[in-house]
Amino acid sequence: MAFLSEAQLETVLLAQLGALDIRAARNRGEEQGLSDDEIAFYDALAENESALQVMGDDKLRVIAHELLVSLRENVAVDWAHRESARARLRVLVKRILRKYGYPPDLQDATLQTVLQQAEALSAHWQPGH
Repeated sequence: MAFLSEAQLETVLLAQLGALDIRAARNRGEEQGLSDDEIAFYDALAENESALQVMGDDKLRVIAHELLVSLRENVAVDWAHRESARARLRVLVKRILRKYGYPPDLQDATLQTVLQQAEALSAHWQPGH
């Protein structure tokens, strides 16, 4: 019988927890009528509990959908490497957040999280992926 080292056991447990988190997010997205990509943006928006309380769940879902559509349409192949493309996306996200009245004091942190999500998700938005 082979035993796992403490480090191996920790790796296995973390992988299982990660899979549970992904499944939970997917289930939550299905319950709320959001795609996997939309739930990533929803989570970025709702990361600050006060934004969720002030704006409400429905409004954050609408913003998450609009962010996904707008970012997907505007992501260039090398956007993560070109500062002008990143700046354009920052302006796009800021406009959407302002349009829906996202709390101004929370916008900077949310903007960074949304752009990180977009960067992570954009690989499968590209043609051929």
